[in-house]
Amino acid sequence: MGHMQGARVIFHLDMDAFYASVEQRDHPAWRGQPVIVGGSPERRGVVCAASYEARKRGVRSAMASAVAQRVCPEGIFVSPRMGVYQEESRAIMGIIHRLAGEAVQQVSVDEAYIEVTGRVGEAADHDALLEKARPLAWEIKRAVVAERGLTATIGIAPNKLLAKIASSSFKPDGLTVVPESGKAGFLRGLPVGAIHGVGRVTEGVLQKAGLATIGDLQDTGMDLRSLVGAWGRELKRLAHGEDERPLDLGDEIKSISSENTFPQDTADRLLLRACLREQAGELAEKLARNRLGARTVSVKVRYRDFTTLTRQLSVEEPVEDAATVYRFACALLGRHRLVERPLRLLGIGLAGLQEMHLRQMQLGLE
Repeated sequence: MGHMQGARVIFHLDMDAFYASVEQRDHPAWRGQPVIVGGSPERRGVVCAASYEARKRGVRSAMASAVAQRVCPEGIFVSPRMGVYQEESRAIMGIIHRLAGEAVQQVSVDEAYIEVTGRVGEAADHDALLEKARPLAWEIKRAVVAERGLTATIGIAPNKLLAKIASSSFKPDGLTVVPESGKAGFLRGLPVGAIHGVGRVTEGVLQKAGLATIGDLQDTGMDLRSLVGAWGRELKRLAHGEDERPLDLGDEIKSISSENTFPQDTADRLLLRACLREQAGELAEKLARNRLGARTVSVKVRYRDFTTLTRQLSVEEPVEDAATVYRFACALLGRHRLVERPLRLLGIGLAGLQEMHLRQMQLGLE
């Protein structure tokens, strides 16, 4: 029978509440408790991640820790252990490679696309081929639980767009197959923001035009180019669940940054804040243009004697707006007391860049 022309099978694996789950695994007393990974509420900290128990009480990643403490007074605040999460991530990716082969695009510490088209054998049609991949997904999920004590959610679909949506819609510990024949129907009820590349701004533009769900996009006779420019045609195809993007197997870590060298060394808080605000705005604009979000925010300072320091923080949900980038930068400068003496240079960097999908999706469906 051979392969149907162009029929693909893509997994999207996403660890469930990754940072917080690692903490709960390593501290059994915290299981079932609202665990909040991030800076302390007293020291202008920021939330990096929250367990499902904390999310149910309204805690979100990138929220100020003081706000998180207000909405969830019984929250257990834990300092992030980035080194531990990175080790854990390597172990999980090792399991994926061992069971599913080399075609793995790691998107961040806790998620990856996996192409398994060549590994599932043959089937009568595309739907049957996708169904046939289910046992391999179960095997990966079981191995991650058995070897790492953590749960993962996997979406199986004909392409990246659908696999990603399938995993983010059915968390935690989910396994969902989106059939080729049912892909448009699967998308219909979801908000337009669920589509890869539709950030907050585009979402607002579409909603103003009366296009709130992906079904509205599928049905509209409107030329979407009048709303989103040249991207209109692609958006229409994505709304119907068509996405030809291949896995990106390159390893390069994509990052962007913005920095200023001052004419005179300065510790003037107002000047430094204005500088950070401008940098955050410039970086957020770049993210929006390229439809990206960032998982890691860093600050860089240089002193009179040319000593240069960088400090960074990673979050669970990608950051994309200027206000959040600014808040993280301020929190890093404060936590590490980097402005105790005048600065010659100040900069913000964003790394762990990834394609934006709907951040709020889990709110509606969890």
